[in-house]
Amino acid sequence: MKQTIYLLRHGETEFNTEDRYQGELDSPLTANGIEQVEHNARLLKMLIDKPGEWELFSSPLGRAQQSTEIMCQVNGFDKGNVITDDRLKEVSVGKWAGLTIKEIEKSWPELMKNANGYNWYFQSPDGESYDSVVKRVSEWLHSIRHKEKVIVMSHGLTGRIIRGVYLGLPKEQSLVLEVAHNTFFKLSDRKIERFCSEYDEFY
Repeated sequence: MKQTIYLLRHGETEFNTEDRYQGELDSPLTANGIEQVEHNARLLKMLIDKPGEWELFSSPLGRAQQSTEIMCQVNGFDKGNVITDDRLKEVSVGKWAGLTIKEIEKSWPELMKNANGYNWYFQSPDGESYDSVVKRVSEWLHSIRHKEKVIVMSHGLTGRIIRGVYLGLPKEQSLVLEVAHNTFFKLSDRKIERFCSEYDEFY
């Protein structure tokens, strides 16, 4: 069996526009975020055949659920068939959720000393560790190994780690993988293909 997974990220949220780190907090999609999801969903519709054959999974967080609902409307999927899985939720940053990087640096300067632009998420004293996220996404990938056609709505950082685990990448390479609201990925045959829903690419 050849498995195909389409991995999507939720649309832009109000917190995203304020450069606030959400973690497991929630913030509604902006008008731009709704448009991003619609564009991604229309491009996805062009790539899949027989929508009824695809199994849908989503993070339980509100921004992912809102994005999944939009995707279902555009593609004619039954929202009632979407499987919500906690293992797809965004990386928890504990007390740092809802804060900007400047606010974090001001309140936790010692913890941020050795952090770079990619690994700082895991410096939070009460957040998730990289290894714990790898464990849960690995378990999720293992749990769907017998499913041929999968579409999943997740998050920026978690999506990076899912792709990293899928390719067997080390932490340093996983955390620098591309992440954008108007981009999604096809995972198949241990390869990853990128799709971008910018207007001029598919209209």
